[in-house]
Amino acid sequence: MTVNLHRDVVAVGASAGGVEALRSLVAGLPPDYPGVLLIVLHVARSAPSALPAILDRSGPLPAGAAADGEALRPGHIYVASSDHHLLLLDGRLRLTRGPAENGHRPAIDPLFRSVARAAGPRAAGVVLSGWRDDGASGLATIAAQGGATIVQDPEDALCPWMPRAALTRVTPDHVLPAAKMGALLSGMADMDLPQSHPPNDRMLEFEVAITDPRSTLTTDTIAEPAGYGCPSCGGSLFQIESDPMPRFRCRVGHAWSPESLLDEQALALESALWIALRALEEKSALSRRMAGGRHSGTGVRLESLADDAEAAAATIRKLIDRLGEHQAPA
Repeated sequence: MTVNLHRDVVAVGASAGGVEALRSLVAGLPPDYPGVLLIVLHVARSAPSALPAILDRSGPLPAGAAADGEALRPGHIYVASSDHHLLLLDGRLRLTRGPAENGHRPAIDPLFRSVARAAGPRAAGVVLSGWRDDGASGLATIAAQGGATIVQDPEDALCPWMPRAALTRVTPDHVLPAAKMGALLSGMADMDLPQSHPPNDRMLEFEVAITDPRSTLTTDTIAEPAGYGCPSCGGSLFQIESDPMPRFRCRVGHAWSPESLLDEQALALESALWIALRALEEKSALSRRMAGGRHSGTGVRLESLADDAEAAAATIRKLIDRLGEHQAPA
C-alpha cells in the first residue's frame, strides 16, 4: 500500500523583528491546517518567552511552549522555550541544553537540521526577519534532504539580514511576505509528494547528535582544525563546511557561522581594549601620585611614565572609536 506524503512539518526561524512576521504567518493559516509548526525565536536565556501566548491569540491554531518528549499533534504550533534548543527526534519534540550556536540557545539551525533529518521531503523551512545569518545553513540542509525552502521577502522584513543571508546560501522555492506564507503552507500540506529517499549525510547525523548535552561525540573526530578560538569556551574551532560557506564548531559543540564569529571576535577585541585602557589609566594615576612626593630625578621619571601611559590610552580610545564605526549597522 502506497502512503501519500505531505509537507506537513514546518520549521520556522526568526530573530530581531520576527514577532510581527510570526504573527502575520500564523494569522494566514486556516483553522483546519493539518500540519505542525515548530518555531524558534531568539530570546534572552534568562527570560520566559511570551511568544506562545502571542501566537495563540494571533491565529486560529493553538500555540504553546514545546514540552520535552511530546508527540506531534496536527494543527498545533510549538514554540521553543528559553535556554533550550528545540529538536524533532524520533517523531517527538526534544528540549536540550546542548551547546549554543552563534551564541544562541534556542538556536534556529539545530531545529532545522533535526527536522531535515526526521522529516526529509515532508519538511519545510522558513527563515523570517532577523540579524546576522542564522538559519541559512539549516535551510540549506532542509533543501539537501528534499524539503521545501521559504524565505521572507527582505523588503517585508523589519530586519532583512537573515533573509538576505538565506538567499545567498540557497535558491529558495519561495520568497514572499510573511502575510502570504500561511496560505502557501496550507497549499503545500494538501499536495501529495512523490516517494523519495533523502541522501545519507554523516555530518548531519553528527550535528544532530552533538546537540544533546549528554553526547560524548567531539568535533575533532570529524573535522579539521580551523586555527581560531571559540568565543564561548576558548577551545579550538574546527571547520565543518567549506563549500560554499565555512562553519565552525569547537570540540564540545559550540557552533559559529563566519559572520557570527567575526562579530564575537570584535566584541572580545573591544573588551580587551577596555581592559588595556583601564590598566593604562591606573598606571598614569599611580605614577603621578608617586611623583608628587619624590625628589626631582625620580619625580621626572614618574611624570614621564604617566605621560607615556596617557598617550597610549589616547591611542586605544581612538581604536575603540574606529571599531565602533566599523561595527555600526548600515
